[in-house]
Amino acid sequence: MSSTRSDAVIIFDTTLRDGEQSPGISLNAAEKLEIAHQLARLNVDVIEAGFPIASPGDFEAVQAIARQVHGPIIAGLARANAADIDRAWEAVRDSERPRIHTFLSTSDIHIEYQLMSTREDVKGLTRASVAQAKALCQDVEFSPMDATRADVEFTAEVVQIALDEGATTINVPDTVGYTMPEEYTAFLTRLYALVPDLHQAVLSVHCHDDLGLAVANSFAGVLAGARQVETSINGIGERAGNAALEELVMLLHTRGDAVGLHTNVVTTEIARTSRLVSRLTGYAVQPNKAIVGRNAFAHESGIHQDGVLKHRATYEIMDARTVGLDANSLVLGKHSGRAALKSALQDLGYTVDGATLNAAFKRFKDIADKKKQVTAMDLEALVTDELRDELAGYALEWFDVEASSRRPPHATVAVRMPDGELVEGRFTGDGPIDAIFRAVNAATGVDARLREFRVDAVTGGQDALGEASVVVELGDPAAAIKADFPGVLAGERVTGAGQAVATDIIQAAGTAYARALTSAVRKARAVADAGDADERAALLSTP
Repeated sequence: MSSTRSDAVIIFDTTLRDGEQSPGISLNAAEKLEIAHQLARLNVDVIEAGFPIASPGDFEAVQAIARQVHGPIIAGLARANAADIDRAWEAVRDSERPRIHTFLSTSDIHIEYQLMSTREDVKGLTRASVAQAKALCQDVEFSPMDATRADVEFTAEVVQIALDEGATTINVPDTVGYTMPEEYTAFLTRLYALVPDLHQAVLSVHCHDDLGLAVANSFAGVLAGARQVETSINGIGERAGNAALEELVMLLHTRGDAVGLHTNVVTTEIARTSRLVSRLTGYAVQPNKAIVGRNAFAHESGIHQDGVLKHRATYEIMDARTVGLDANSLVLGKHSGRAALKSALQDLGYTVDGATLNAAFKRFKDIADKKKQVTAMDLEALVTDELRDELAGYALEWFDVEASSRRPPHATVAVRMPDGELVEGRFTGDGPIDAIFRAVNAATGVDARLREFRVDAVTGGQDALGEASVVVELGDPAAAIKADFPGVLAGERVTGAGQAVATDIIQAAGTAYARALTSAVRKARAVADAGDADERAALLSTP
């Protein structure tokens, strides 16, 4: 059998699995599906759609993606046990190209302290889990978790077992972001030597960014022979995050000739995908972020500006248009009709019709009356904002705020409850937005505490849309949680995130707060109903 190595690097995107494990991120099914559709437009090779056994909601989202998203392989993550693997298969089986991704630690620190097991047990579980997955699905990926801190000889034994049982991809993760590029290269080179059969499978790398080396380590893995790289949009993920898809892809796009490698990613969709994920997760992109940060192609120095004006190649190694950073052009005016809006949205990759188009048109007209220019970025923000109202929850109907520097601001709000009832709440706060938040608590009867709050402008200018992101926390000593969700244990912290867009930042903030409250309460109910400690841990946010 010939080696599977080629000059094409498979891009495996884990935004919807590892990325969603970032603290404060809580996506609903419609949001996950929209991100998956955009990842398909980006032309990633594999979408890891989620961890199906983690919750009923995660299962349903993975299943919807498997059924509705075409092109990429759709993978579901499963621990090395029978229940997880069965659940993952049920979620992805309707995909045109399903994959089961199962994992088990090979480092002694994980085996002893997390698994409370032995090396022999790990080998037995690997054999059983990969065999079970292979009996269900032809495409099976196996990961020896925490491999870079494990004994390479033992990891090689486990990898050989996985290959013997039919694994088609072996992923070697730097789970805690501990390794350095030269160490990773040496580990993978030694693994190839110890496991000759590995040359017949796809070797994959999954690197975390705890030491800021995720992309560097991933690139080192590719140079050592790996032909799949596990990435996430904007580098989101556990702790410091994962290797950023946009950075790895543009590295290979820009310097591919030097290493003889490329990807099949449609690079002009990178910026749009980055913005979508940022809006729906509430995770802002830092201004100096490589490739997609707002300063990535900006020049402040007079010397740099002079050079770029004379020839862009003097200080730019990439063209901003290559990654799709040209979406701030005027696309519609206030007199544009439904047909023009529909056409503009189709150009952006959104297919809307009927009631959905009517709702989008109403939002567009409201914004167009307040803005002189409506850009593609404005339209993207409006469309993604509509996704957040898919499920019934708390909704801010209206608000009144009295603000003054001579007395504390006071707010009155009306909140539509999940059952449709309209209730009012009043409260005084440190500022108008704090008063709004406290009034929403009073209206809903849920004692949430604000953990994070941020407001950003979607575009430049005085009339720009404001985008608010809120993270709230429930749990002890919140009395409402104890009364309404007795299954939430002392010390467990339940968080929820919400985002909203409006020309009025107070309105955006209040709407985002109500959505965050909805997310947190749903999660609290799921935790209260969880069947075991593992399920609870999967649902609870990392502090």
